Amino acid sequence: MAFDLKDKRIVITGGAGFLGQAVSAKLRERGVSDDRLFIPRRKDYDLTIEADVVRMYDDANPDVVIHLAAEVGGIGANRDHPGRFCFANLSMGMHLIEQGRARGIQKFVQTGTVCAYPKFAPIPFKEETLWDGYPEETNAPYGVAKKALFVLLDGYYREYDFKSSVVVPVNLYGPEDNFDLHTSHVIPALIRKCIEARDSGAGHIDCWGTGSASREFLFVEDAAEGILTAAEKIDEPVPINLGTGSEITIKDLVELIARLCGFEGELRWDPTKPDGQPRRCLDTSRAKDRMGWQAQVGFEEGLKRTISWFEANRDTIREVVYG
Repeated sequence: MAFDLKDKRIVITGGAGFLGQAVSAKLRERGVSDDRLFIPRRKDYDLTIEADVVRMYDDANPDVVIHLAAEVGGIGANRDHPGRFCFANLSMGMHLIEQGRARGIQKFVQTGTVCAYPKFAPIPFKEETLWDGYPEETNAPYGVAKKALFVLLDGYYREYDFKSSVVVPVNLYGPEDNFDLHTSHVIPALIRKCIEARDSGAGHIDCWGTGSASREFLFVEDAAEGILTAAEKIDEPVPINLGTGSEITIKDLVELIARLCGFEGELRWDPTKPDGQPRRCLDTSRAKDRMGWQAQVGFEEGLKRTISWFEANRDTIREVVYG
């Protein structure tokens, strides 16, 4: 039987962020009332510090923890903060998992990352190949930190019968994303560049790399539904990919976003900048077979919704700074 979230006290780390807002909305659709949702804010609880995690558990007294909080960014941010990203993501996960075990919570949901896959994993990425090589170097500290938490949860499941779910989303996009040019991922960065270049009359935009790498993208609402479906249906930490199963080259992606944004200038590529992992595309058959989940929002439709949100909210975009 599915695990019913409706009457549970639920902590959503990162709940005020991009993915967290979508997960909260999906929980409300399931009938979870706001007074049963607890969203720890960084100004109140630094989850990299064990004492703050203990205090957060004392204050929230959760039945379920959905761990979405992460320190992460695009290629530039990963190159600038490899130590911070590794430390922050490891420490948050370890403290939350151990305190959850000690308090006997009913379910822990861990969001992983496609960055955990080996750099040259066969396409499409299957969950069985997660340990068949080292991740792409620029985001390896972040990816390895997330992957280490999979091992911790597996150990806790076997030793303590600590129930958890582990999902591995591909690159996400959608409304409410981080549009900071230095720390954002490729889609929001490109949307911002194209819109600002269009409005300023610029003749070109600069693009990192050669454009030959490929990526797969998942609309944030589909990801949120996948995370909650895992919480409801999966009790053991077997990694489950969340994606669409289709990929697009960065060159084609830039051209598509430029067209949808109405930017008609030149696209200049800088091959001295890294492309990142050569290809990313997930096998999502495990999600369909074990959870009955698959993505619903088409890529162009999702991009249009994301562009519309940015144009309506661009004056409120915040800059992102890491500690």
